[in-house]
Amino acid sequence: MDRIAVLIPCYNEVRTVAKVISDFRRTLPQAVVYVYDNNSTDGTDLAAREAGAVVRYEYRQGKGQVIRSMFRDIEAECYIIADGDDTYPAECARQMANIILNEKADMVIGDRLSATYFQENSRPFHSVGNTLVKRSINFLFHTDISDILTGYRAFSYEFVKTFPVLSKGFEIETEMTIHALDKNLGIENVVVPYRDRPAGSESKLNTYSDGIKVLRTVVRLYKNCRPFQFFGFLGGLMFLLGAVLIAPVFIEYLRTSLVPRIPTLIVSGFLTLGALLSIFCGVILDVLAQQNRQDFELRLNEFHEIRRMKHHKTNHEN
Repeated sequence: MDRIAVLIPCYNEVRTVAKVISDFRRTLPQAVVYVYDNNSTDGTDLAAREAGAVVRYEYRQGKGQVIRSMFRDIEAECYIIADGDDTYPAECARQMANIILNEKADMVIGDRLSATYFQENSRPFHSVGNTLVKRSINFLFHTDISDILTGYRAFSYEFVKTFPVLSKGFEIETEMTIHALDKNLGIENVVVPYRDRPAGSESKLNTYSDGIKVLRTVVRLYKNCRPFQFFGFLGGLMFLLGAVLIAPVFIEYLRTSLVPRIPTLIVSGFLTLGALLSIFCGVILDVLAQQNRQDFELRLNEFHEIRRMKHHKTNHEN
């Protein structure tokens, strides 16, 4: 098992990957640097190998696919993940790693938004998207995470080995954050300077299509993690709309003992029925979500025991 593993997912980053690797090797000389090449066509894998990284390949396209393979393959006490585009300073990795190794958190977020991101980022809609996603998640989950979409993070062994990667693309960062919030895992924040990509290096993130995927992921995970709030809100909307529709019909009935608008009465009845069904679905799914959290805690205890035994075995061999 590695003490520290630096994970760098790459797709056509030949201009910057060698510098990123050398920076991390200088900052964390005891770490093993892994580069997972995701179908690059510009020689990224050759440049990474020459710079001293362990190069592996993931042929399913997408950042989420790469991280899934990384987390399955690599055993380490601390994992640091960073992009290969030289936008994150390796100098912050030591502080992030120490938080994990000292067991102060399960995930450390490299917070760009509290530093230089809005000054350095050359794509204004990226800034709008980051702010929108951050505020949405903080509002829905009643938290105060400083940077949701950062690609610079550190993780504990328990987080990596119990995190079910479902996303295929750039929505993976959102999934990581909500997983930690839902499972009550420790989260720490480290402010990191951000620098824009160097000339000739192009972002693989599509502002609009990937932004829509991220927002869809927020809604999907909110539904899965907070089903009572989600379905209760839908039920409340349907009940309110049904009440608005039935009010004039009911008033007319009280005045004349007649119901002249039968279709409105029927629609209102169906809306009320739908509201009740939605609320009951939320109650049932909330019980299942709670059971899922309990099962996760049991799995987490098992991984703590596995890690303790590995430490004991390593110390005994030494």
